[in-house]
Amino acid sequence: MDHIIETHDLWKVYRMDGLAVEALRGVNLTVEAGEFVALVGPSGSGKSTLLHLIGAMDTPTRGEMRLNGRGLAQMSDAERTRLRCHEIGFVFQTFNLLPTLSVLENVEIALRLAGVAGREGRTRATELLERVGLGGRMRHLPRQLSGGERQRVAIARALANQPALLLADEPTGNLDSATGQAIVDLFRQFNAEGQTIVMVTHNPEVAAQAVRVMRMRDGKLMGQS
Repeated sequence: MDHIIETHDLWKVYRMDGLAVEALRGVNLTVEAGEFVALVGPSGSGKSTLLHLIGAMDTPTRGEMRLNGRGLAQMSDAERTRLRCHEIGFVFQTFNLLPTLSVLENVEIALRLAGVAGREGRTRATELLERVGLGGRMRHLPRQLSGGERQRVAIARALANQPALLLADEPTGNLDSATGQAIVDLFRQFNAEGQTIVMVTHNPEVAAQAVRVMRMRDGKLMGQS
């Protein structure tokens, strides 16, 4: 397999009230194409910071982050924006849906931003929503959906541009256990079809369903299973 993610001695230091806060301390990580990896650890362990660096939403203080062999530090802002739009899908705990757009429009907008519009965009959005079990809810607004349904919309939107990498930050954090399990089942289904997934969670039961579990504490990777 090829490495889709490679980090080398990755550090992230924030300045808060004149003090240096080390969110990441020398992280070395590789993820192969097609893996389903969970990053697990207590609050403040650095797992979400690491996910943001992997997703080109932030830059490291030092060290190297490579995606599909390309160093993110060498990319321009425009190149990083294109990377996030075309090659990385994001799923967040709070769903981040646009409240005035329908379910279908929330997925279509991700496609339009990537240059896929019209009939092709609508067809792809419709197919994805059917895949996540929302074929009958496409005209609804987000407020008319349950939390689990909103997260399914977010997953469909994240996969709209057929990204090489899907990043999920506490995707079950706002859901009850049964609904959260249904979301993890969706991830497992897409992973079985070849989708690479990196998921952050504080829940060890959710993490255990990934193919590989990486444990974090105090900004460091402490081991894996």
